[in-house]
Amino acid sequence: MSLHPQVLCPIPEETARVARAAYPKGNLYMRIRDELGTLYEDEAFAHLFPRCGQPAEAPWRLLLVCLMQFAEGLSDQQAADAVRGRLDWKYMLSLELTDPGFDASVLCEFRQRLLEEEAEHSILQPLLDLAISRGWLKARGKQRTDSTHVFGAIRALHRLETVGETMRATLNVRASVAPEWLRTQATPEWVDRYEKRFEGYRLPKGKAERQQYAEVIGADGFQLLSAIDSETAPSWLREVPMVQVLRQVWVQQYYAPDGPVRWRTEEDRPRSRLTNTLSL
Repeated sequence: MSLHPQVLCPIPEETARVARAAYPKGNLYMRIRDELGTLYEDEAFAHLFPRCGQPAEAPWRLLLVCLMQFAEGLSDQQAADAVRGRLDWKYMLSLELTDPGFDASVLCEFRQRLLEEEAEHSILQPLLDLAISRGWLKARGKQRTDSTHVFGAIRALHRLETVGETMRATLNVRASVAPEWLRTQATPEWVDRYEKRFEGYRLPKGKAERQQYAEVIGADGFQLLSAIDSETAPSWLREVPMVQVLRQVWVQQYYAPDGPVRWRTEEDRPRSRLTNTLSL
């Protein structure tokens, strides 16, 4: 997709009129737009796109959508629906009331493009410049320079997503190759727990809550492996490749199930090529 940088357009009159009628005192997004403008400009992201191809969605809009999506903990589909249907989002994004928005896949593709091109500086710098100009950040102020606490939090979240997605993938394979057998083994809680993809915004926020949730997933995995290894289960189930992946991930992430399930710490996890792939 190619980028044709747009001149930042004002809020359409009808959108502004209806939004202000609905929110006489404004709301967070409307105040941000009124006070800070659009924050980003397309020109700063022109290098991320080829010169030819179908026109891309305006990067400044997609970045604001990603910020609002993160603030509200929305999935890509929910964020795309908000662009189509919410007055305050249309106000923030300078969209006509009748604008149909875009497909949810655009957000995933845009984030991937930012990661591949390492465009973090283009996102952070305008916010820092704005914060300095408004006096929110002071020159020569003190700021932590070590980021180990940040990396630690990301690593723990990544591990939790890994075990959740491994369990979900194993159940999906079981449902395809042995649906009747799985129906006799799965618990009602598994449907709610593993129906949707494991993503950061859906997971518990606190460290203790995440560890507890990881141990719940671990117990589910051990229960499934125990059922697969039982004499009443078809022997060919043990040879399914996804089951082998589940076994290896569980050895790396949990202690053996001879008692309460325990989530391994970073220090006592066994190292292997797969572990390195699953770790940051």
